[in-house]
Amino acid sequence: MFLKVNELQKYYDSNNPLIKNLNFSVEKGDIVSFIGESGSGKTTFLKCLAGLEKINSGSIILNGKILNDVSTFVSPNKRKIGFVFQDYPLFPHLNVLENIKINLDKNYYSKIDYILELTNIKDLCSRSPDQLSGGEQQRACIARALVREPDLLLLDEPFSNLDSNIKTTIQDEIHKIIKKTKTTTILVTHDIKDTFNISDKILIFKAGILQQYDNPVNMYCNPVNCYCAKILGDLNQISVNGKTYFIRPEKIRLAKKSSYLALVKKTVFVGKEYKISVKINGEIWTFFSEEPLQIDQEVYLELDDKDLLEFDSTCSNFFTH
Repeated sequence: MFLKVNELQKYYDSNNPLIKNLNFSVEKGDIVSFIGESGSGKTTFLKCLAGLEKINSGSIILNGKILNDVSTFVSPNKRKIGFVFQDYPLFPHLNVLENIKINLDKNYYSKIDYILELTNIKDLCSRSPDQLSGGEQQRACIARALVREPDLLLLDEPFSNLDSNIKTTIQDEIHKIIKKTKTTTILVTHDIKDTFNISDKILIFKAGILQQYDNPVNMYCNPVNCYCAKILGDLNQISVNGKTYFIRPEKIRLAKKSSYLALVKKTVFVGKEYKISVKINGEIWTFFSEEPLQIDQEVYLELDDKDLLEFDSTCSNFFTH
């Protein structure tokens, strides 16, 4: 494994650890999205990887080198880790090229033209940061990190300040750049769409504990608990023979006749289709329809038993303490 985290713990108060016995590994060139609720320790974990925070126990091993354990601490400037923040911290008094070259070892100067071409900012080199769009600033930050050939690239909410109309384009460009350079990457984000668009694997974090670590398809289709299921998409609760199950909105269909009779409460156009909210057996369900439905219209719905998700009865309160 290219990156291996073993039994990592981080706390400021030993009675309230931010990260509890974190274990996972990453293959070289993979992109891993690290997601969880606000305050769950995501950014603190990135700082531990970068050496900006010391860990309390456990170890971090990158490309065969111990960065941190009980007896070792490699300083941030010697870790070969690139860090890109959400607010594009470019120096305003320097142009793009000067920002990329700042404190750059001359051994990497031969890589500059390649990285400028790869990130599509070669024609922007003489511009100052305030003359760049948000997407251009982000690409300049990526270029500045990649020209140093990091073993690991850390992206902290890199798309949060981008306009929605260009976000997908920038994600696609950055994904292509990372894969082209085979740079192992950890992405922290609160936007679930980011994780599906760019990730090889997703790591879900809650209350300092790793909940699930898998590829996006398995995470979405086979979540280990309610928290993982809900954080990756909408769920409808359903009772079958006295047992509680959950089902994704896209697994529910309109029917001519069925045992599920529902009353339409809301219809919202969400692009190519409509998101419908209905009341059924005291529950509110959502599903998608190609056509709008009328408020207070009665409709029949159908679903397949194989699409029902079942969790432990206490799952909704999992790891809240």
